[in-house]
Amino acid sequence: MGWLKRLFGMEKPQNAEVNPAPQVQQTSSNAPTATQSTPLERLGLNGEYDQSGLAKRVALAFDQDPQLDDVDSLWVAQTGSTVVLKGKVPSQEILNKMISVARSVSGATDVDTNQTTIG
Repeated sequence: MGWLKRLFGMEKPQNAEVNPAPQVQQTSSNAPTATQSTPLERLGLNGEYDQSGLAKRVALAFDQDPQLDDVDSLWVAQTGSTVVLKGKVPSQEILNKMISVARSVSGATDVDTNQTTIG
């Protein structure tokens, strides 16, 4: 089972991207090109606003990495622009890889592994 399915109960949406371009949102049909900018940590899989956007994009990045796609004892969350990893990982090498992948996702400013154990 993939990360997105296990953590968020969803299949990978068509055209989902780890680092999508933000969708331009019109605030009103009468407003001439008035747009609202979405913070990177709230950017969803297709560029839409998503409260858990960063965590979902990190989960998608983990799904796309063959070394990480079968780790099923770890959870991904976010606090603002910090990616939070919690649970158990098989080795320090895998944890280091996960930190590296999480940091590569746009909008991630830090990765918190205080709730992660190795073993």
